[in-house]
Amino acid sequence: MSDIPERFEVRTLDQGFSERVEMIPMRDGVKLKTYIYTPRHAKDAGTLIMRTPYNASLFKPRMAGDKYLLAGYIRVIQDVRGKHGSEGDYYVTQATRGPCNPTDTDHSTDAWDTIDWLVKHVPESNGRVGIFGNSYVGFTSAMALLDPHPALKAAVPSGPLIDAWMGDDWFHYGAFRQMMLGFIHMQSGQRGVGVLTPSQTHDKYEEFLRAGSAGDYIREHGLDRLPFVARMMEHPSYDAYWQAYAVDQRLAERPSTVPTLWTQGFWDQEDNWGANHAWRALKQAGHEANNWLVLGPWHHNQVWRTAPSIGPIQWQIDTAHQYHQEIMFPFLDEHLRGGPPANLARVMAYNTGEKRWERLEDWPTACDEQYASSLQPLYLQAGSALSFTRPSQQQAGDTYCSDPAKPVPYLPRPVVDPFAELGTGVLGKPYEAWSTSLAQDQRFVDGRPDVLSYETPVLTEAVHVRGIPLADLHAMTTGTDGDFVVKLIDVYPAKDPVDPDSSGYQLPIAMNIFRGRYRESFEQPSAIPANEAQQYRFELPNVNHVFKPGHRIMVQIQSSWFPLYDRNPQSFVPNIFNARPEDYRKADITVLRSAEQASAVLLPVVKPALA
Repeated sequence: MSDIPERFEVRTLDQGFSERVEMIPMRDGVKLKTYIYTPRHAKDAGTLIMRTPYNASLFKPRMAGDKYLLAGYIRVIQDVRGKHGSEGDYYVTQATRGPCNPTDTDHSTDAWDTIDWLVKHVPESNGRVGIFGNSYVGFTSAMALLDPHPALKAAVPSGPLIDAWMGDDWFHYGAFRQMMLGFIHMQSGQRGVGVLTPSQTHDKYEEFLRAGSAGDYIREHGLDRLPFVARMMEHPSYDAYWQAYAVDQRLAERPSTVPTLWTQGFWDQEDNWGANHAWRALKQAGHEANNWLVLGPWHHNQVWRTAPSIGPIQWQIDTAHQYHQEIMFPFLDEHLRGGPPANLARVMAYNTGEKRWERLEDWPTACDEQYASSLQPLYLQAGSALSFTRPSQQQAGDTYCSDPAKPVPYLPRPVVDPFAELGTGVLGKPYEAWSTSLAQDQRFVDGRPDVLSYETPVLTEAVHVRGIPLADLHAMTTGTDGDFVVKLIDVYPAKDPVDPDSSGYQLPIAMNIFRGRYRESFEQPSAIPANEAQQYRFELPNVNHVFKPGHRIMVQIQSSWFPLYDRNPQSFVPNIFNARPEDYRKADITVLRSAEQASAVLLPVVKPALA
């Protein structure tokens, strides 16, 4: 007799919740696959929705480890239309109904129809629904606010993709984030689980450099056959196409009254534009009362995991756990279960220097003239110095040669594709390096001849910066186009006997890139006049940091950040995606630091710094 019986039923453990799988119909007849998880004995429960392109079946919770089910919430996870188990056509971050989306549906209507079905067909629900999620799921959460169902009572968009040209996934001020091409391939190459862009080169730095322009790389790998990639290549500037995709502009046009907790990480390497600009747009539209902003010490998606540190920098506590217990859950309980007031400050911002949360009444807006005039310039000086005193020299500057054949890397080589293991659901070492890249010790490029580094003397008192710094460069180039990367860095003491590993660490506080052709207009690029001084003024990401006594403040300036961003040929061409090999030329860049042309980083200093 065989040791394998004809019938054997495995005893299953009580999960503590029930699972339903439904195909929920939308207004156009398309059905979306939806997983509904209800805690055992739930009654009159609030509902939390996630709408994802990342395969809802992979998000099945475990009762023992799911904080929302344990708190008594019904969890709903849905495949967006066109992905995995859902019917319909998929569009990468589909635009709202209008010129770029002539259909009758978008993510706002799909959210509306889903919520309407849930409140009618889930008897355990109390009729109050919240929507939340990070990145793309933060984007779908934000889109639900454009036409909110009456039952939508709370939203928590975290690190949402809001404006993909200005500062989220695809571009930063016109510089193309070519490292995201693997993600686009995985997302739009097929309905189901994505595959990685094929490569025979381990080091993405080498691979992109050999390929030539970003367009050459795209065509070599056949990615131009993906409709979204083709559209990106047709629209390199901030034209009507990208403006139609700007969710913050749509939110300002159609502000909702839904209580919304906008959540952003200071070191978000993918979407560090979205949440704070959406909050800013709603504030300017007069809807500050139902919108809150949280700025935490996180990389992309870290708030949903554990966050006791960023790279080698340790915090006092797991800041993600603290966020959920003290900010998010009180917010949800108030609005989805009629709990006590959450008593949140309008802005909760983590102080990354003193390692504590701060409760604030407001967060500044860089386009506010009064705020801009209050910023304190930290000027570039002779001898690679920085000072709060304006330079007095005449016709002074520092020159470096920017060579497109030897671009400055954004990570120490080899630069491995961050999405190499993501298609399998594994977050391995490549993604870890990517996720902490904005906290990478910058000593690996300090000293390169094509990187300018300026430092203050050792600080004798603390300098607290809180808000949005502005890069204000005056520069000349021998070329007719060019990029400018500006980094604000906290340099740790040269020798720390308590924590030797942090000795001399160059911790980036805020970094950004600006494509020079857009210095006058984001819509209409123009060639840079060779050998003529031009101003380049742009925002750096949010900061709330204290540079402590014994530390130094550093500013680094360079003209490439590769292969995260595509190389600028440094000769003006109509579309950089189509730049030819002969268009890539060396250029001498002179950053000016004279009395008349003073370059600086304008800092939001809380307490005026000493000269």
